[in-house]
Amino acid sequence: MTASVTPTHCPYCALQCGMNLTPAPDGGVEVAERADFPVNRGALCGKGRTAPALLSSRVRLTSPLVRTGGVLVPAGWDEALSRIAEGLARTRADHGPDACGVFGGGGLTNEKAYALGKFARVVLRTSQIDYNGRFCMSSAAAAGVRAFGLDRGLPFPLEDVPRTGCVILVGSNLAETMPPALRFVTELKENGGTLIVVDPRRTRTAEQADLHLAPRPGTDLALALGMLHLVVAEGRTDEEYVRDRTSGWEEARAAAMAHWPEYVERITGVSVPELRAAVRMFCEPENAMVLTARGPEQQSKGTDTVGAWINLCLATGRPGRPLSGYGCLTGQGNGQGGREHGQKADQLPGYRKLTDPAARRHVAEVWGVDPATLPGPGRSAYELLDAMGTDIRSLLLMGSNPVVSAPRAAHVEERLRSLDFLAVADVVLSETAALADVVLPVTQWAEETGTTTNLEGRVLLRRRALTPPEGVRSDLDVLHGLAALLGVEKGFPTDPEEVFEELRRASAGGPADYSGITYRRLAEENGVFWPCPAREDPDGGTGDTDAGPDAPADGGSGGGHHPGTPRLFLDRFATEDGRARFVPVSHRPAAEEPDDEYPVLLTTGRVVAQYQSGAQTRRVDELNAAAPGPFVEMHPRLAARLGAADGDAVTVVSRRGRAVAPARITAAIRPDTVFMPFHWPGEGRTNTLTNPALDPVSRMPEFKACAVRVERVEAVRED
Repeated sequence: MTASVTPTHCPYCALQCGMNLTPAPDGGVEVAERADFPVNRGALCGKGRTAPALLSSRVRLTSPLVRTGGVLVPAGWDEALSRIAEGLARTRADHGPDACGVFGGGGLTNEKAYALGKFARVVLRTSQIDYNGRFCMSSAAAAGVRAFGLDRGLPFPLEDVPRTGCVILVGSNLAETMPPALRFVTELKENGGTLIVVDPRRTRTAEQADLHLAPRPGTDLALALGMLHLVVAEGRTDEEYVRDRTSGWEEARAAAMAHWPEYVERITGVSVPELRAAVRMFCEPENAMVLTARGPEQQSKGTDTVGAWINLCLATGRPGRPLSGYGCLTGQGNGQGGREHGQKADQLPGYRKLTDPAARRHVAEVWGVDPATLPGPGRSAYELLDAMGTDIRSLLLMGSNPVVSAPRAAHVEERLRSLDFLAVADVVLSETAALADVVLPVTQWAEETGTTTNLEGRVLLRRRALTPPEGVRSDLDVLHGLAALLGVEKGFPTDPEEVFEELRRASAGGPADYSGITYRRLAEENGVFWPCPAREDPDGGTGDTDAGPDAPADGGSGGGHHPGTPRLFLDRFATEDGRARFVPVSHRPAAEEPDDEYPVLLTTGRVVAQYQSGAQTRRVDELNAAAPGPFVEMHPRLAARLGAADGDAVTVVSRRGRAVAPARITAAIRPDTVFMPFHWPGEGRTNTLTNPALDPVSRMPEFKACAVRVERVEAVRED
């Protein structure tokens, strides 16, 4: 390690791959391998390799913009911040604090997410704050809390995956969404383990599977219940584990037994022999895992769907045992940490409930305010966006692009336009920022220090390698300046380590306890797994008496500190009685099923060369060359009925709008289903079509299944 090499982490997905940054001849940085980080061991996808392209002033914002005469024009920071403060203050004075909304992002560092939540509740005194991570893994989080008492995406390190006996990967295309993670699946198979992939498409990941199950979109719940039915019928239940470590089995078993295999086959399209094969492959090894992603989660019944897969794991004795269990593959870079420290409408830092009086007292004391002044829970993400222009009159938005990423996106765009005032802080002029009254240019990954929490619950330190361009400030600077203009002079430092020290105190004793983690430890170790209390306590706040054989060493940061908790639930779960809870669930259809007018199901997802709304990756030439625009993937039988050839423009129409994109014809998708990636704006904007029907528990919209019709462009009819 030399002074010219900066070890850090990728700005994109929740793997948070390790990388080294070295000086480039043009004054920027180049990405180099960092083989010491166990998640990627030096491997990087194309997005990570090309991330320095986003640092160029050619593609990013370098000056505040203010709307004058209907046009965004450059302005100074004092003017821009004053306009935002005046807009928010005017809304608060005219309509009350809850007329001010705050919308965050799963890519913000822990420090930014914490400060944004504090700003909403202490400065604006508004309850109306949520973030785009609600669209990511909120259903899995809700199901995990119901079953285990705690949500952490993976309750074990990724390095455990190759050492288990079988993995069921539900609704995840790792090969395109997290390419470096595919090696764990490859090693699993090399070690003699088996892979089952559940996906309506035969993706690049499904091609690696020993068994590919292709259910109809929106039927993953029935599939999991059918497998649990067979586990019971074939005598594969781990009775001792169920008796000693769980509760609620009788009710869950009764619900599952109503889903006999032939019934499930009719619902899902997965044959009974395939169901039996999947159960055999999952149950025969000593160890096995189920890993879910957006496929089962982004549904109007996502919490119950994930709960059904958890029930399958519990009935077979998997969770809380080494090399076994249930986990969720978080999507966004800091999707885990972003929801732990105050961006969500119903949570306070440390994963505390906003309705818990003790939690309110603890956090209020850290913040130096009266607990009674903290607002209660607000609207979830889509509900917040839907209320813009009516109940919510002004919005401060950081690190999100809902014009492209939100469901029923045309409606969300209309709601954004109806606001009295919109301020956006971002790296680039996204489609959402282009609608704003004020746009603030902020620093990005290589220009700032801060922490993120990856999909394993491993807290990591990103390090600053570059001085940001003149005219660019950090989000922490933005919140500091706005707080001062709105009358709160203290409590919003601009130094990220100072913010993290306060976050440690605020999280202490909470489910996501970071109080034993310091910047020094993170610099000396390859991350620290939460919970990590600031005391020598082997329970780590979760009742575990063994952090696992791979718990981090002291790393030279002083003896006596907690090592962190790589593996949760080894001795007990985070419930009051230490038992995992079965939750009885039953199949129900998607919120919108096909009919004569809309006879096809649409499902959505990502491609390897683009990321999320594409606001950043669409500005990288190499990535655009690999994935230049949207497409509609369809089966040859559907294409034949339409008279469409590969590359023909087709229109996809739902009850919410229409999108136009070229056809991509392949037998790798079900004949009753079309697939569209969601990275692009304009006429190919996929989320114009998607259904905002919400899961009743997680408030997750139903991105993964809605009814559409598909037409050749020449055959488009007027609605």
